Amino acid sequence: MPDLSHGTADDVAAVNALRSSVMRLGRRLKHQRVDESLSPTEMSVLGTLALCGSATPGELARKEHVQPPSMTRIVALLEAKGLVRLEPHPDDRRQKVVSQTEQAEAMLEESRRKRNAWLASLAEGLDEDEWARLRAAAPVLEKLAHL
Repeated sequence: MPDLSHGTADDVAAVNALRSSVMRLGRRLKHQRVDESLSPTEMSVLGTLALCGSATPGELARKEHVQPPSMTRIVALLEAKGLVRLEPHPDDRRQKVVSQTEQAEAMLEESRRKRNAWLASLAEGLDEDEWARLRAAAPVLEKLAHL
């Protein structure tokens, strides 16, 4: 693994290009939303619930890197919109468990479909070699996203 403080100019340039392109692509993807009334943070919480399953607000706060009071507000907003439900924790009556609703599942599926279609239309501009390199890079980018 390169130590960028002592890395080659090529390593530094690659990290800079990766950062810039991931940020630009992420901003563009955010504009491909199905429900404009949801904030990116609210969408992220729904995505986390879809990926990880039900969780307490505290667990969600840790996974989303926000303070617990902020997550409490986010969960309340999502509950008011019918996208999550709160249920008693099976082992700790002081806590609640947050689960996504069928409405949230359908909205997330539509959002994935729309974003995937948008990315696929961009990928049509790639040649076969670029497409092969993108397929090979996808697992590495996925790993970076979850470190």
